[in-house]
Amino acid sequence: MSLSNLIKNWSYFRVRRPYEGQYEKSDYKWAMVIDLDACIGCNACTTACYAENNLPVVGKTLYGKGQAMHWIRIERYWGEGDVMQTDFPDRGAQYLPMLCQQCEAAPCEPVCPVGATHHSPDGLNTQVYNRCVGSRYCSANCPYKVRYFNWWNYPERAWPNPLELQLNPDVTVRSKGVMEKCTFCMQRIRYSMDKAKDQDRLIQDGEVVTACAQACPTSAITFGNLLDKTSKVAAMWKRQEIDLATDHQEKEDPNMRGYRVLEFMRTYPSIVYLERVRDYEA
Repeated sequence: MSLSNLIKNWSYFRVRRPYEGQYEKSDYKWAMVIDLDACIGCNACTTACYAENNLPVVGKTLYGKGQAMHWIRIERYWGEGDVMQTDFPDRGAQYLPMLCQQCEAAPCEPVCPVGATHHSPDGLNTQVYNRCVGSRYCSANCPYKVRYFNWWNYPERAWPNPLELQLNPDVTVRSKGVMEKCTFCMQRIRYSMDKAKDQDRLIQDGEVVTACAQACPTSAITFGNLLDKTSKVAAMWKRQEIDLATDHQEKEDPNMRGYRVLEFMRTYPSIVYLERVRDYEA
């Protein structure tokens, strides 16, 4: 498809779901919205993720060898002649938090030889650690590069006694030779789901908050159930998807655009990024 046709049919790639009716029998479909204009690149989300999910700090040497271990990273962008550099030089770079996009049609799932990565009924791309054999096919097939391999037995070297006492008991400490990634803080989700089930109800909006969203000082990250039409994240998604199929001037804020990263690959990510459209020629 040519670039002109791609732009002309852009709404097709954004609106159409890969599997129609995939969540008709489900009560939950977890999703996220990240406001890039609110993100200040402070890395509070990254730090909170380390503490919540028992991530080891590998250090500069191993990081330089390509053995990074973080479930969310802050990507920084600088552009020559960028309006952000000329009009707002004190801000510096533009920031984009990148984590597992929890794709509905995840490229990492079909290539796993042992089925260690699969799709849950509530829209999460999950990882079964005791089934993983470390083939790293999922990492090679992930277009977002947000899967990480345990090169070392980190529990023995990252938390010497008594630092192991700081670990989150609700999260498994992964061993050498397995893949891992962001889970949307599944332990928090499962706790709230069990609590709601005992009370014979569904999880209310705002009852589950991921560690990154909770730690964000500017509230740039919004998390919730996409199937709950009263939730904030569902309202933000609906507004963006409707406006993507129509003229953007009909929007409540015509200068705010939402997009999903690499959505033309039809992975249908569960994260929408918001960013204000600026007039670079002004």
